[in-house]
Amino acid sequence: MKTFLLILSTACITLTSSSFTTIDSYRHSWKKLGVKTASFSADKDVLHVGLADGAFSKLKLHVTDGDLAVAKVVIQYAGGQSDHIVVKQQFRKGADSRVLDLNGNRRIIKNITFYYSTKNNSRCKAKVHVYGRR
Repeated sequence: MKTFLLILSTACITLTSSSFTTIDSYRHSWKKLGVKTASFSADKDVLHVGLADGAFSKLKLHVTDGDLAVAKVVIQYAGGQSDHIVVKQQFRKGADSRVLDLNGNRRIIKNITFYYSTKNNSRCKAKVHVYGRR
C-alpha cells in the first residue's frame, strides 16, 4: 500500500511540475514584447515594439481570452525592411504559435502587424501576446 501511494504521489508531482516547468521556462527564455487586443471590427492590428527592447531572431504568439484565426504577421524592422510570415492558424484561447523564425540574424523590431479573422464563435476579444527570443 505504501508503495502504491508513493508511486501515485510521485506521478502527481511529476505531472504538476512538468506543466509549471513549461510555463516557467517559456517566460524565462522569451522576452514579452507586448500585447494586442483583437477588435471584432478590424482585420488587422499593429503592435509597436520599442527599439530599446533589442534585437531578436525568433517570435512566438500566445492567444488568451478568446479564439482567433491569424492569417499572417508582418514584421517591420528598424532599418526599414520587413518580413511577411504566413501563420494560417486557428488559435483557441490559451494556444501558442509555432516558433516564427525571422530572416537574417538578430534584428531590431519596430512594428508587428497582425492580419486575422474575427469571424469565430468566441464572444470574448482575444489578446495576442508576443514574445521574442534573441
